[in-house]
Amino acid sequence: MPSQSSKIFRRNRSLGYVSNQVPALVRYVFNRKDNIITTCIGRSFQVYNSNKFRLLHVSNVHSDDITCMANDRYHVYTAADKTIYAWKAGKHNIHTYRGHTKNIHLMLPFHKHLVAIDESNLMKVWDIESETVFLEVPFSPDDFLITAIAHPPTYINKILLGSQKGELKLWNLRENRLVYTFAGFGSKVMAIVPAPALDVAAIGHSDGSTVLLNLKFDEVLMQFKQDWGPVTGISFRTDGQPIMVTSSNNGNIAFWNLEEKKVASQMKAHEGSVTTTICFPNEPLLLTTSPDNSMKLWIFDMPDGGARLLRLRDGHQAPPLCIRYHGNKGDSIVSSGEDSALRVFSTITEMLNRSMGKASYNRKASKKRNRLEFDVLTMPPIIEFTTEMTREKEWDSIAAIHSGIIQTTTWSFSKGKMGDLRLVPQQFQNKNRTDFSAQTTCLILTHCGNFVIIGYSSGDIERFNIQSGIHRASYGRPGHTKAVRGVACDNLNQFVVSGCSEGLLKFWHFKGNTNKEIAKPTETLRMSDGVTMIRSHRESAMLCVALESFGLYVVDSDTKTIVRKFLGHTSKINDVTFSPDSRWLISAAMDSTIKVWDIPSSYMIDHFKVERPCVSLTMSPTGDFLATAHVNFLGVFLWANKTLFNHISLRSINPYDEAPHVDLPTSVCDEVSLETAIEELSVGNEEGEEVDMHYESPSQISEELITMSGAAEARWQNLLDLDTIKKRNKPKAPPKAPKQAPFFLPTVAGIDLKFDLSAATKEDDNTKMITPSSFNNLTKFGTLLEETTTSGDYKSCVEYLKKLGPSMIDFEVKSLHPIGGGSYKSMTQFLKTISYMLSTNCDFELSQAYLSIFLKSHGTALVERPEILKALKEVEEEQKRSWDVLEQTFLYGLGVVSALRNYVN
Repeated sequence: MPSQSSKIFRRNRSLGYVSNQVPALVRYVFNRKDNIITTCIGRSFQVYNSNKFRLLHVSNVHSDDITCMANDRYHVYTAADKTIYAWKAGKHNIHTYRGHTKNIHLMLPFHKHLVAIDESNLMKVWDIESETVFLEVPFSPDDFLITAIAHPPTYINKILLGSQKGELKLWNLRENRLVYTFAGFGSKVMAIVPAPALDVAAIGHSDGSTVLLNLKFDEVLMQFKQDWGPVTGISFRTDGQPIMVTSSNNGNIAFWNLEEKKVASQMKAHEGSVTTTICFPNEPLLLTTSPDNSMKLWIFDMPDGGARLLRLRDGHQAPPLCIRYHGNKGDSIVSSGEDSALRVFSTITEMLNRSMGKASYNRKASKKRNRLEFDVLTMPPIIEFTTEMTREKEWDSIAAIHSGIIQTTTWSFSKGKMGDLRLVPQQFQNKNRTDFSAQTTCLILTHCGNFVIIGYSSGDIERFNIQSGIHRASYGRPGHTKAVRGVACDNLNQFVVSGCSEGLLKFWHFKGNTNKEIAKPTETLRMSDGVTMIRSHRESAMLCVALESFGLYVVDSDTKTIVRKFLGHTSKINDVTFSPDSRWLISAAMDSTIKVWDIPSSYMIDHFKVERPCVSLTMSPTGDFLATAHVNFLGVFLWANKTLFNHISLRSINPYDEAPHVDLPTSVCDEVSLETAIEELSVGNEEGEEVDMHYESPSQISEELITMSGAAEARWQNLLDLDTIKKRNKPKAPPKAPKQAPFFLPTVAGIDLKFDLSAATKEDDNTKMITPSSFNNLTKFGTLLEETTTSGDYKSCVEYLKKLGPSMIDFEVKSLHPIGGGSYKSMTQFLKTISYMLSTNCDFELSQAYLSIFLKSHGTALVERPEILKALKEVEEEQKRSWDVLEQTFLYGLGVVSALRNYVN
């Protein structure tokens, strides 16, 4: 299904992706004096430096998931959707190789050629520069299914192939012939890595054995076997230590001493399979990656020859369950996942991402456990949490509830770790507990950061002090007869709101008379169905109550009434959030749709459908991004709010209409698709005509509409206040008088004294006498006005005035009177120019400003001449007509707004 778009949100990027099952690449760059790491994250790859694990750049998005990667000194090669791409500098696609009929799963750069093996067991050797096939060799999948490939050093034109049955073949590519066949060891070859010693290669098998084979004599030098399953990776230290590293699919790594032929050390590196095991050349460093979405750099400095963790870049190992923005800046997103971890993602830079660790029943005991064993003290996943930053520097600022247990844990955002408190009410502690099926269902932190209010499946509602963990109050005994599904609190700690699966919404005083138990609610609202969750917007005192019938009710907590009802979801509602200005309500449901509801108009204004259901969403406090988490996706996805930088026309949409399908954001901002769309449009339409992408807005949309000029306000708004401005800006010392010129010689305005010779004509070339063509003192604008009596070109007069500043406009208008050097004809023509401006409906505010300064300057002199009075009558008629258009439009708009307000109320 082709991707469409949302009216309000635009795909931005995804956060939290580091690596997957495709092995990473390492290449030393001489200019940087550093190793560059390339990891795959699905449909694109990321490039890091090894010095600080800083993300350098992200590649463009491929058409499908990347199946394998390889690199040489100049290029990075990626295979996706039966196609191979060659990238330079990690981001410029310079070569594309098409011709495979199946997906490629093995690649090996070989000098000026690239060896590629696809799933049909066909080996193709490509010429890198010409993008042509140099050699094509099909292998029978039944006899020799290729599973590994390597090039032994000093073996010119030869590659070593490993098979499913354990057999190995040495193949000469230049002569296209089989050089030698190794019998193998009866187990699937998982990895082939040349050893630092000549003619020696390490062969890893699926039974856990690793064999060092002399290729020249077909002789086994030594053999090791790990008890953890298949060998997923092999590497050798080249910094002077005889250590071979092997990895397994359960996350363990073994270090083998080749001189003593025994295991030197072992460690637990990842939670999942170790897909990358690379020792840096001539450095005591080891790089590992895993499908658990982590990349680690280890340094060999342990006393037993083992390695310790030096640098780490990771994300969620399992899909997130709950995400929330933390703070008021909108630069940090707190996320909890199925891996029981709490993480912080930065929307500014990935260098600020950090992990708060996994929830544990006993953190100290978890740290002391054997690293090769599973941590049995890990708590169930966090299904919901609440954050506040008021007192985050002083004590824990995050409270979280876990799936299926009664304990509520606390976390410190500033310290980045799990707190020591385990909040459990007295009736659910082990010595008093009778209901062993009860569990925590919802919670909220107060705005002051001192208290956490928790709801339970038994109907109890309890309040704890988050600093000390002391129980402070209970709301009812119990507060509800059914499970509490949502709690909320106001900004001033005056009341608490709770909702249950029975459909009751109860309002409680925050504090009771005894300050220990609040026996009865102040008011109770009955919903049409059971409550599934409550979300609040404290600044506007509004609550959103999601029901089991898939409806959304907006409740005003001040008046205790339902003010809006939104119906349109067809499946369970997963999460709801308010926009920062409380104008929008954004909801996500299991039908994979995300809907935006406009609260003032009570309409749905946007909706779109994604690939998989959104389980949690949150809106940035600044309103610039919407963050979402989806089923079976490890990342957090950001959507940009288009209304902040574009004018978006929104209208009501039927909530039951089919929502447009929108692809999820990728790791790179959605710029490539935009460029592609522009290129497609610029090529031409269906009829072959070229489409002009350059668009110029017309100066006037319709002649019936009143159009403003768009000129700066400083050019016309202060015309009536120029006298006051001149008095305020009057200099303290009188200016020096310029040299006086003869009264009959006109001058040009400016700093230097220059005579205006534009009206002068020479009758004889031999004489130096200047004879003026006319003896009037009209300014240039006055001359243009008098010329309109014959030409009727009023537009040139308007354009001339629009170029002048306020002072010059004032001077030109005052100079129209005969006393100022003008004439009555120019005054009449000026009024006709104003009538022309009003009749065209253009430059409406300029015409009003020019007319105002004209009437102010020549008000008493207008009644002396009948031709001026006649022109003034015409201006009055045009002015009345123009104002009628504006007045009718204003009244129509006011009527529509009043009707909508009455309808909503």
